[in-house]
Amino acid sequence: MGKKILPFLLASVMILFVTACGESGNNAATVAENAGEGMKIAIVSSPSGVDDHSFNEDNYNGILAFIESHPGATVTPVQEPTGDTAAALAVVADIVEDYNVIVCCGFQFAGIPEIAQKNPDVKFILVDTFPSDADGNEVEVDNIFAMCFAEQESGFFAGMAAALETKTGKVAVVNGFAFPSNVNYQYGFECGVKYVNGTEGKNVEIIELPAYAGTDVTGADVGGNYIGSFADVETGKVIGKALIAEGVDVIFTAAGTAGSGVLAAVKEADDVWYIGCDIDQYDDGADGERNVMLTSGIKVMHRDVERTLNAISVGFFGGGNVTLQADTGSTGYVSTEGRNQLSAETIEKLDAAYELLILGDIVPAANFNGITPEDFTWK
Repeated sequence: MGKKILPFLLASVMILFVTACGESGNNAATVAENAGEGMKIAIVSSPSGVDDHSFNEDNYNGILAFIESHPGATVTPVQEPTGDTAAALAVVADIVEDYNVIVCCGFQFAGIPEIAQKNPDVKFILVDTFPSDADGNEVEVDNIFAMCFAEQESGFFAGMAAALETKTGKVAVVNGFAFPSNVNYQYGFECGVKYVNGTEGKNVEIIELPAYAGTDVTGADVGGNYIGSFADVETGKVIGKALIAEGVDVIFTAAGTAGSGVLAAVKEADDVWYIGCDIDQYDDGADGERNVMLTSGIKVMHRDVERTLNAISVGFFGGGNVTLQADTGSTGYVSTEGRNQLSAETIEKLDAAYELLILGDIVPAANFNGITPEDFTWK
């Protein structure tokens, strides 16, 4: 069974369950209504918290959607203030006995298996990382459902959009930490620009500030522009202003709350676009009578968090590690009318590339998929 389709199978099971309840009388209907009642959920996030208008908030929204249909369930946001891996795990260990389900947002929770195995009655949902053992090897644990997303795909479309819409011929990507998910966004962006240059005869330049180059989790230099935090708004603004001073007129940012600093720099400039990340950030682009949000590179986390909670509520939870991609509608870009400022021609080209990506004719580089932006090519 392909791991990518597991959330959709969970959703199908839910539909069958609810349908059966409707056909089996009042007792079954009561079971459906009470499913999830009393479920105590915690969401543990990075320093940017669950109101970061980005990654954490989208996961939180998935929990809120579940609670809306299960009013007896509750959620407690827990904000880990440092971003340190050991501190993140310590926070989970401190609260594990108080909750039925713990949603852990980010790469820093990869070392959760020991805690999970000691607490087999608690269900864990990991987003953006797979669980690993003490040696760093990926493992599967019965009470951990881990979902990762092919951020390089969403980054690819952001790169295409930037390269197709730039007027100065200079674009950039800004990230928080060089965790795999952020490097994926960066590499995907670089591949999207390269694709447009190759297919459209352009020569768009990706601007990097050497002082902010990133080092990934293996110690490899990945370049790019890294704030070194998901919460440092001030440094985000410094990097944004420096890039604009270099002539950049489109900036894609994947940096949590720190990204609002980049956005502030964009709003203070003239004729500069911002590309949002993880969720549709169009509303954040409002600046008086204008909006500086070109589009957003998205991954649909809230939907799969809600589906997993639904599965838990009716006893259909199963552990596993899943990577979600464009072929399941889990990655992409915002093209909804009124929520982007892309030209019709750009959207047409993005849509065409999306189909090629689903077919496998386009495979963007990612942190650990064996492809680098330098050797990226397409069919």
